[in-house]
Amino acid sequence: MPPTDAELATQTLADEGRYRFSSFSAADAVTLGLSLRKRFRATQRHIKGKGLVLSIQTIAGHTLFACTVGDLGDTSGIGDVSLDSWACLEGMIDTVKRTGHSSFYVEKGMSAMGKTAKQMGLQDDAFRVNGGAFPIWLENAPCCPIAIVACYSGASQEDHNLVSITIRDYLVKLRRISQTPAPNMPEQPVPILHHQDSQEWLPPLPGSSGMEQRPESPFNHNDEH
Repeated sequence: MPPTDAELATQTLADEGRYRFSSFSAADAVTLGLSLRKRFRATQRHIKGKGLVLSIQTIAGHTLFACTVGDLGDTSGIGDVSLDSWACLEGMIDTVKRTGHSSFYVEKGMSAMGKTAKQMGLQDDAFRVNGGAFPIWLENAPCCPIAIVACYSGASQEDHNLVSITIRDYLVKLRRISQTPAPNMPEQPVPILHHQDSQEWLPPLPGSSGMEQRPESPFNHNDEH
């Protein structure tokens, strides 16, 4: 039996709480972006001609990584992605900025509660409630997300799974690296300096080998004058 929308929303919310970074840099964004691109290219959807647009940006909107997997046009006249793909992606990112939660959680939470986008304050055309946009939280910064990872290929749950699983695996890799002990350096033998008596460094004193005997006088003191 497939999980209900309420169960999917609960699971997604739990993932948001677990998948937190100790720090997040532009290098992390590039690594995540390339991993997402590689994983999507290995899926059956891409093999069958589906494309993907992805973007990783800060909560303030600064782009850290962005790329398209596929082409806009083809000789057959059918493109992997469309001009509307980037607009959909930006709408999903705006949903995360507005709610602080992943777009998949918002989608399934709304469905489980029977709410509409208008009732949730997301009726503006700028918002797009589709799975695939996930917030990046820091462990020591619970006030708001620091960045957003978003993918759009037109399949809500598959896009969400691609992003969340890639983030999970990357965090596991980072923690494994941080727990790897540094290689032990071979111990260098420490030369032992033998204690030297301070007198060994001084020239021998005259007569230090014993009391010198004075030469006998040629005069016999016992002789009578």
